[in-house]
Amino acid sequence: MTASARPWVLALGLLTALRLVAAMMLPPAPDEAYYWIWGRALALSYYDHPPMVALWTAAGSGLLGDTALGLRLLGPLSVAVASVLLARAGNALFPASGAGYWAAALLNGTLLFSAGSVLMTPDTPLLVFWCAALWAWVQAHLRQDGRWWLVFGVLAGCALLSKYTAAFLGLGVLIWMIAAPRARHWFRDWRLWAGGILAVVVFSPVLVWNAQHDWVSLVKQGGRAGSVGTGSALRYLGELIGGQIGLATPIIFVLCVAGIAVACRRFWRGDAAAGLLAAATIPAALVFLWQSTGSRVQGNWPAILYPSACLAAAGYLSPRWHRWRRWGISVGLVLTAMVLLQAALAPLPLPRRSDPTLARLGGWQDFANRVEELRLERGASFVAAEEYGLASELALHLPRGTPVIALGDRWDLFNLPEPPPGGRGLLIRSTRRGEAEPLWPQSEPAGEVSRRREGIEAERYRIYNVTVIGDGPRKVALPSRR
Repeated sequence: MTASARPWVLALGLLTALRLVAAMMLPPAPDEAYYWIWGRALALSYYDHPPMVALWTAAGSGLLGDTALGLRLLGPLSVAVASVLLARAGNALFPASGAGYWAAALLNGTLLFSAGSVLMTPDTPLLVFWCAALWAWVQAHLRQDGRWWLVFGVLAGCALLSKYTAAFLGLGVLIWMIAAPRARHWFRDWRLWAGGILAVVVFSPVLVWNAQHDWVSLVKQGGRAGSVGTGSALRYLGELIGGQIGLATPIIFVLCVAGIAVACRRFWRGDAAAGLLAAATIPAALVFLWQSTGSRVQGNWPAILYPSACLAAAGYLSPRWHRWRRWGISVGLVLTAMVLLQAALAPLPLPRRSDPTLARLGGWQDFANRVEELRLERGASFVAAEEYGLASELALHLPRGTPVIALGDRWDLFNLPEPPPGGRGLLIRSTRRGEAEPLWPQSEPAGEVSRRREGIEAERYRIYNVTVIGDGPRKVALPSRR
């Protein structure tokens, strides 16, 4: 380890330790609880996403139990590995400049990567394998060794097993080889095509599952690209750009945009390495911008743009930009610490409308305890919910052995048992769903209960008395904590 690398490695180790502490302290979000259900009902793929997040959740829970840290264990650890690989890619592209360390530091300064890595969502393994595949791509270019395409293929396949947006990796490579004269010779190398075949083989479980289920997952995700929303194009575009400025943090966002702009200019002048970074960023960015002209682009979707953009910012911007790197990283890490601190300890008594951490993370264990008290008081044999996140949170937080029943179309494709008929239970339903009748037939209103954190209400729920009958949507019994 060189003297210049030692402080960076120590900082990464400290940051990883802090992320593990945060992962242990933060209550699981509804989507994380939902992915925990996936890990307890492993399948080749799922309606919402490919299976990598389920595998990671199952592995962590198998090691540390059905705890918050167990669900998230692989996130902070793998993000540290991804940071090292991104740094190695940058140091190889820009030798003797330390640009790789700066690129990884910039990426770790974004809320998308830094705070996002604490939570277990499909974006976490996606970004890890994206960084690893980008590193392999850089090695193939710099070493001119086709064996690296085999490595790239396996890593790109793992990225595809994480989230479908990893397809932009293959598109980026194709555009780069077409546009960069120095890269076109790869079309004649069999190892490039073998790498593509390896990617498809790794991804094949998702294809098999989709073939068995009328291609529902691919149709759903592909349909999003052409969907039309109810808002104006300017509104959606503004939300996309404003969201990225916030999630990347303002200074790092500007640095990334400026870095990619310089990379595009250098690529125009014949720099194949600059073209590599531009091809890894621009095609996906253009697709997201196009989609925002007709529908909302979720803030986490463009996360794949930042590894290559951070490399460009660290490697191509002139020295007059360098002082902004430290400011960007510092501001990003401070904002990350503030968000995680508020989510874990809520030092600021903010209402729901001002605190997204309250809405998603606040008060789940106390809420589950209150629901269990009501179940016992009323002699109910189970608890049920229509919303997948609410049902998953209840399954994760209710005492071991308390049955939780989920209902709705989302559960049709899970291999989970149906509850026996005749049982009487409580249906918990958020008041956000309005006054419409519950999906459960023959339900009887029975009061309300709220979820709170430090006395501040996060959400209110209606309670209904229900009985398991054959009518209505499919009902499944969710796994409970081990």
